[in-house]
Amino acid sequence: MPAQSHFADSPREVGLDPEKVQALFNRAEREVKDGLLPSTQIAIARNGKIGAMHTVGRAVQGGSEKPATNDTLYTIFSCTKAIMSAASWILIGEGILNPGERVAEIIPEFGTNGKDTMTVEQVLLHVGGFPNAPYPQSEWLDKSKRLERFAKWRLEWPVGSKFEYHPSSGFWVIAEIIERRTGKDFRQFVRERIAMPLGLPELRVGLPREYHHRVAQLCYVGEALSDEERKKLGLPAIPETEVTEEAVLGFNRPNVMEAGVPGGGGIMTAGDLALFYQGLLHNRGINGAPIIKPEALKDALRVRSGDYKDPIFGVKCNRALGVIVAGGDGLANYRGFGKTNSALAFGHGGAGGQIGWADPATGISIGYTTNGFDRNDLRQARRGVAISSLAAVCAG
Repeated sequence: MPAQSHFADSPREVGLDPEKVQALFNRAEREVKDGLLPSTQIAIARNGKIGAMHTVGRAVQGGSEKPATNDTLYTIFSCTKAIMSAASWILIGEGILNPGERVAEIIPEFGTNGKDTMTVEQVLLHVGGFPNAPYPQSEWLDKSKRLERFAKWRLEWPVGSKFEYHPSSGFWVIAEIIERRTGKDFRQFVRERIAMPLGLPELRVGLPREYHHRVAQLCYVGEALSDEERKKLGLPAIPETEVTEEAVLGFNRPNVMEAGVPGGGGIMTAGDLALFYQGLLHNRGINGAPIIKPEALKDALRVRSGDYKDPIFGVKCNRALGVIVAGGDGLANYRGFGKTNSALAFGHGGAGGQIGWADPATGISIGYTTNGFDRNDLRQARRGVAISSLAAVCAG
């Protein structure tokens, strides 16, 4: 849990309406009370502080089941992409990385099998063309295996020809770029340049083993929609990706938690996630200095995905440099922002329903985590829309 100095004395201190915050928390805990999810944790922040934080339920931690508390750590999955993207923005602001650079100029091992023309920006926009590139969890702690995989990876479609979400492959490339340009392990860079300057020592990508006993063990709940149910509801089929039940449950393993896969292995509290976004909104560390050069941050949050569309729902993907922007076209709920955020809201959700975003129009940011993966993707999506919609209107 973040230090007490990061908490407001009350929601009103940071301009949040206590009744609206309570309505948000009631919604966040509903599935726990109904017996579906084992535990949830949520934090809402504004004006640089957490206005309120709430954890409910029980979770297996360190081999035994116990009540989840505000100190319980959760895997945030692809919410991690916002943190790794911010790490790349730091390098861009310092002039040691350019989004237009070809990846192969930075990582020669990557420039095989037609991947030599791909730019850093294309990787961050998920238009590189290698969404399902194989890289097993057993190899994640082996740097030499990473480079071997880069050399073997092949394109599934021509670079830049379409958008398709890359669950993990693209951000392994971003991690390697950070290491090549800084000489530091990507996990160390995140810690030194993001977590510690923000005063968030428990925001981690790559969790040391001495903290594993605090992590809520992941589990699956509920039943998936059948093909017939999807058809009746007019829902598209969900394509098969690397995000399988076996892969997700692999995140309970010590080596996977330690590896901190850059596309989805961040482990922290919902409070740390909400405060990370406050750090981006105010771009100020605990010493008062900017985390990212202001001009680089502004440019990073610019939508640059043009007419690229999400292949499942057919809506514009509205991607900035590694994160998603809500947009003002009425489709923000498809992008993970609910129905009441402003067009400027930005962030990145995570598998299993994890939520992280900030809205510059209201100054609100939230983190929501759960260790229960709902197999019913429609129910999970509706939950996310409801939580984000309630959070976005909490300003008093």
